[in-house]
Amino acid sequence: MPMPQSGDKAPGFSLPDQSGATVSLSQFKGRHVVLYFYPKDATPGCTTEACDFRDEHSALVKAGAVVLGVSPDSVASHQKFATKQGLPFSLLADPDHALADAYGVWGEKSLYGRKFMGLIRATFLIGPDAKVVRVWPKVKVAGHVAEVLATLQGGASSDAASAPKAPVKAPAKAPAAKKAPAEAKPATVKKPAAKKASAAKTARKGARA
Repeated sequence: MPMPQSGDKAPGFSLPDQSGATVSLSQFKGRHVVLYFYPKDATPGCTTEACDFRDEHSALVKAGAVVLGVSPDSVASHQKFATKQGLPFSLLADPDHALADAYGVWGEKSLYGRKFMGLIRATFLIGPDAKVVRVWPKVKVAGHVAEVLATLQGGASSDAASAPKAPVKAPAKAPAAKKAPAEAKPATVKKPAAKKASAAKTARKGARA
């Protein structure tokens, strides 16, 4: 199935969480739902992502959202993972990856040159009207939860990254410094010329001596 996009109706679901209780999308009508898909319980990236959602959970709830994690792991695996990490939200068990298929996040993956079918890490923000508000495909864990929270709080939009940037004006050139006036050259003082007559007399006296 293709991945739902902004404005599409979100595929419905009813799946068991880590306590065995059935969780359905319809029960959250009128609220935002952060539905995040992750590959596997207790792996490094998935643990970091879950703990990031845990640490920001109160802020996400305050912003009007419900957080739901989904992976192909079993209810027992989810229970162990949620208990160990103190997760305050539901983890839905999707062992036959039916929900992952419905959201277009089950597909071919590659690891160390080996190709296989698996779950692609992705997050969907579903609005109070059960329509998709925003999609984060191929999620990078670092900073992801902060971006989801910013979107809920109205601090980010789906097209923010593609918005044209305002042209940067070149800084105005500083006025050229005025050249200092050239220093006046000192006047040349001419030595008084010796009187030719006196010199001539002196020469004649010397000749007579």
